[in-house]
Amino acid sequence: MWLIDQLAEQHIQAALEKGELSNLPGEGKPLHLEDDSLVPEELRSGYRMLKNAGFLPPELEMRREAIELKDLLSYLSPGDKGYAEQSKRLALLEIKLQQAGQSTEFLRSTDYAEAIKQRIAAQKS
Repeated sequence: MWLIDQLAEQHIQAALEKGELSNLPGEGKPLHLEDDSLVPEELRSGYRMLKNAGFLPPELEMRREAIELKDLLSYLSPGDKGYAEQSKRLALLEIKLQQAGQSTEFLRSTDYAEAIKQRIAAQKS
């Protein structure tokens, strides 16, 4: 064990003995840890800092942009002058995602909430 680890353990043990770590919010509840086991160990802290700052890893940035474009296109009518340009931009992003080996099925899937509403409406009928 490293010296810093030993010092940290000593401080934690002293705080436990004094009762400084009891009756804290969330005590006894499970921790909600994020699974970053697929991220190389040397990149985890950097990715976590970027995530906490609101940034995405490069491989997910195109996906986020594609989702935003899909949402934008759902509000525009095909007759709007910006529709064709944004549609081409979305098609280009889709090609780039496919070349990167990512699935683009999320761009074609129907809205889950809408599917639930339709099923509930069908059951009421």
